[in-house]
Amino acid sequence: MMQQFYDDYRPRRFGFLRTIVVAIISAVVGGLVALTFFPYFSSQGALPQPSPGQDNSYLQQPANPPVVVQPGDNPVVTIAETVGPAVVAINNIQENRGGFFSSPHGAVSSGSGVIFDAQKGYIVTNFHVVADANRLIVYLDEERQYEAKLVAGDSRTDLAVIQIDAPDLPEARFGNSAQLKVGETAIAIGNPLGRFARSVTVGVISALDRELIVQSAAGEEVTLQLIQTDAAINPGNSGGALVNTRGELVGINSAKIARQDIEGLGFAIPIDDARPIIKDLISKGYVSRPFIGIFGFSEISEQMSKWYEMPVGIYIGGVVENGPAAKAGMQERDVMVSLDDKKLETTADLYDFLNNHSPGDKVTAAVIRNGKKIKVEVTLGEMPR
Repeated sequence: MMQQFYDDYRPRRFGFLRTIVVAIISAVVGGLVALTFFPYFSSQGALPQPSPGQDNSYLQQPANPPVVVQPGDNPVVTIAETVGPAVVAINNIQENRGGFFSSPHGAVSSGSGVIFDAQKGYIVTNFHVVADANRLIVYLDEERQYEAKLVAGDSRTDLAVIQIDAPDLPEARFGNSAQLKVGETAIAIGNPLGRFARSVTVGVISALDRELIVQSAAGEEVTLQLIQTDAAINPGNSGGALVNTRGELVGINSAKIARQDIEGLGFAIPIDDARPIIKDLISKGYVSRPFIGIFGFSEISEQMSKWYEMPVGIYIGGVVENGPAAKAGMQERDVMVSLDDKKLETTADLYDFLNNHSPGDKVTAAVIRNGKKIKVEVTLGEMPR
């Protein structure tokens, strides 16, 4: 039975997660890599570049102490009062493209965001919340609203950073999503239904590293590893905060799956995955991803291996001229069977390996060529934009 989905930004075509259709999260997380030489999303060239020498060290460790709950206090109330003010509403105003029934003010969509640097006015949100905007309006409360500028955004991870110039801003404290445990309390804060509300819902962490196959705003299919929670995440909550009982930001709310016979499943981008993305967006204006320089690749399964008498691994259809693989001596029609002695049986294995590495890392690739095993050292490059 097909599930019903909503997207708080705009309807898109959905990918599949095995037997269920997944809501658009636009793509996230955590530094997914491209393996071909083609640029992954051309719009980033138009994003403003940050000033050189910016200090982003505050992204590494939380600067603020955790929320202190006094004996007898309700922790959810305390967290809502402390962290809630850092969660803002975002209106995305787009150019009016005409039409008899179109609004004279252009299309307006909405979402949420989280202030994480009060001094510089930085706000993290979902990419799809701010995509294609002519103007971005941030609402701190019913009385205060500010025009925001887009610092940078990344469609593959569905993350973006925007900035406002406003005094006396609150800010959320970054936590550590790697320390989350299934069953612990999760608190979702956002602005559902496109109105400033700063609603608070409570649930538990239902699962960690939940893999979803989604379609990015650029039309690419990517696999994301997300936090799953049963805390209600409603339309407009995208870009809002998922908080633990210490009042720490552990995830950025991203999507919800809804079906008639089950309660909705909420998903969030782990903050540990988001942190390096945010840092790159601020310091570089884009996300730096590793690049191995192969294309036209496909996996050779055990069954295919028997049929074609080829080794299990990744068949290389071609190598990028002067790319990392070519410089290391890899060739078209090689079958890559391992990286740093880790077996490669599927393309997911290759993505997972590269997802945990950075440009400049040296790795050892084992390939089968004409029935012989050859090992080469590959220095990963940075994916061209």
